[in-house]
Amino acid sequence: MGTLRGDLAGYGEKRALGQLIHIRARVVDEDGAPVPGAVVEAWHCNASGRYKHPNDTDHAPLDPNFYGAARLVAGDSGLVELRTIKPGAYPVPDTAGWWRPPHVHFSVWGRVWLSRLVTQMFFPGEPLNEADVILNAIRDPQARNRCIATLTPTAKGPQHALLYDYQIVVRGRGATPKLP
Repeated sequence: MGTLRGDLAGYGEKRALGQLIHIRARVVDEDGAPVPGAVVEAWHCNASGRYKHPNDTDHAPLDPNFYGAARLVAGDSGLVELRTIKPGAYPVPDTAGWWRPPHVHFSVWGRVWLSRLVTQMFFPGEPLNEADVILNAIRDPQARNRCIATLTPTAKGPQHALLYDYQIVVRGRGATPKLP
């Protein structure tokens, strides 16, 4: 089984609004060995900060060309790839000015189906990361940094997109922190 890809950035010729990005997420165990066959779900809001979900009643516009979610199976190297757009920030309802920074949710089932990791990937250099209640609930700075992707320099990236690498350690030493 090779690398599997998901496309959240559009349908056919039509592309979602926003900065095109590629995410390479690698699922590994605590020893750094790949977890082939891991089921990875990813979802995030559109560039305006609105989820494609009936419970999101924010007034930000929906993007008809943005799918919003993908389910993939990791290849032999533990890798899944997403083509998507960078999510927007959004205000958290019923809070005093708390805005969520751009982030992507991941749900990962590894070798054991009873063991599910739900976490969030954040983008480096985002000013809202410093004030995010969820990200900063992780007190250990090293653990918190494991939730932040790496922007990988490329000449232009695939289709002129930004490329982010993210490692998901399903459990054990150096595990990726669990986040809602």
